[in-house]
Amino acid sequence: MSRSVFSYIRSGFAWFWRAVDNSRRATMNFLFLLVVVLLLAAIFGGGAKPLGSKTMLVLNLEGVLVEQSHGSSRDALMAGLAGGEVRKSVQLRDVLNVLDTAAKDPQIAGAVLILDEMQGGGQAMLREIGAAVDRFKASGKKVVAWGSSYNQRQYQVAMHADEVYLHPMGAVFLEGFGKYRNYYRDALDKVGVTVNLMKVGTYKSFAEPFIANGPSQAAAEADAFLNNDLWARYTAQVEQSRKLPEGGLMKTIDNLPALVAEAKGNLAKVALDAKLVDGLKTKDELRALVTKMGVHDPAAKSFRQVGYHDYLARTYPKLTGDAIGVVMAVGEISDGDAPAGQIGGASTARLVRMAREDSSIKAVVLRVDSPGGSAFGSELIRRELELTRAAGKPVVVSMGNVAASGGYWISMASDEVIADPATITGSIGVFALFPTVEKVIDKLGIHTAGQTTTWLGDAGNPLRPMDPRFGQLIQGAIGHTYDEFTTKAAKARNTTPDKIDAVGQGRVWTGAQAQERGLVDTLGGYKDALKAAARRAKLTGEPRVVYIEREVSRFDKVLEFFGASAAKAVAKAYGEQARVQLLPAGVPAGVAQEVVQDLGWLNDMTAQRKPFMALTHCLCTSPD
Repeated sequence: MSRSVFSYIRSGFAWFWRAVDNSRRATMNFLFLLVVVLLLAAIFGGGAKPLGSKTMLVLNLEGVLVEQSHGSSRDALMAGLAGGEVRKSVQLRDVLNVLDTAAKDPQIAGAVLILDEMQGGGQAMLREIGAAVDRFKASGKKVVAWGSSYNQRQYQVAMHADEVYLHPMGAVFLEGFGKYRNYYRDALDKVGVTVNLMKVGTYKSFAEPFIANGPSQAAAEADAFLNNDLWARYTAQVEQSRKLPEGGLMKTIDNLPALVAEAKGNLAKVALDAKLVDGLKTKDELRALVTKMGVHDPAAKSFRQVGYHDYLARTYPKLTGDAIGVVMAVGEISDGDAPAGQIGGASTARLVRMAREDSSIKAVVLRVDSPGGSAFGSELIRRELELTRAAGKPVVVSMGNVAASGGYWISMASDEVIADPATITGSIGVFALFPTVEKVIDKLGIHTAGQTTTWLGDAGNPLRPMDPRFGQLIQGAIGHTYDEFTTKAAKARNTTPDKIDAVGQGRVWTGAQAQERGLVDTLGGYKDALKAAARRAKLTGEPRVVYIEREVSRFDKVLEFFGASAAKAVAKAYGEQARVQLLPAGVPAGVAQEVVQDLGWLNDMTAQRKPFMALTHCLCTSPD
């Protein structure tokens, strides 16, 4: 009996499906075997090629210096699509690890600092790297720095080198500290937005840009006191490192126009004459100089060298033994969960709890670099640290660039607070913002009306003027939060709330000024905090350091496997294209971005109120 047409179709489809299924299985088996081969090659392939003697470490720091890499691949992808900039980052802890490991490595003869692409980094962070360079030099190894030009931050690292060189067409730009801020009172009045501010703290100046056209006298006084102290430390460090007379750097800056005219506009010569650099060299001349210090590598046609990333890959953390758990508290503080590079009250508290419940972790170091944020989120973290101490595990706080307001709040539940002399800290104060837009809707002819069972029913409506009773309610809650802040700080610092209030009121201090006022215990860096934690936990030798961080999501793992950097680059390109024509005509891009950022922050903060949010934020950053 002959087969029907449909029978042939079914047979053909079945054969086709089996072929597809077999091909899929073969492909997956091939990929699995390939992964196994690569893993075996990595494990038994002998590892990295051994370094030869007299190898020079080339520290070419390309990217933004950060305490912790920000966000995730998903965040970078979304930021690029939204028009944000996707930038490489360099973690401070990795730089310190590379320098300290290389200092003990007999194969490393010296180091070359290339700082052209180094960006960001606050005062405390840059001082940490400078101290690591000094430790490297103390091991008897020479350090040479070179730059096509140096900005103020780059020079803060370069000046620690034994020899500092500059390209003949370069310059050293040292502008000092302090900058102008934008104030939006008139602009907001013109569009009909009323910003209601409730605060406690004479010096709590965070919200001033939204309610005034310039800084208050208290804010100007506090900023001058802070910046003058930071600048005095910077200039003293330059003069000490470069063996300049006291006051020599300021004399050069004051006479700069005349010095430039005398050098006929040659800024590199001005830097050389001022002894800010040791010589003017092109990059090939630098290679020739460093080759004499190390060994010539014929294959590379240069000196024998190992790069920063290659050497970092050769540093292996300890995997067993008692450990110090490090929790990174970096960025603004919100209530819930937040990715790496930000602080979520719930997520960061969870990390502290993980460290407490891990039997191998004997002490906790909280590394803080935060201007603050949510008071509630700050309290969630502080409480977990308090419980960790109660469980018998020492807690040491290491303050980085900024540990102010909420950043100071989370630092209070500790056995010891260690700050860099240039850390910006304090800012013990609280505020809340409540913008209303009744004037805007009036211009548009929009009206709002209705019935509620209590006066509170619609009190949080931004389309109506703020009810004075609601303002009184918020002010009372803000006052209570400030009392909580000062009471907890007084208990932590073994003093009285009145004495904390005297140095609080929202005022910011440098780490050195804060120590003089009893707000911190010790002046030092991150390495000092690790030593203090080890000592308090009675750990001998060099303890294992474990970073307690959120696990990478599956999405991020997939992106990284298939080339997240490529995805970020594509996202950035699309984001840049999407921003075309969005800037107001004639307004520089940087200025427009700053204005959008400030007003966007106002919108974001007010959107989170429940019905308002008590904020412990200082709007302060470590100066350039």
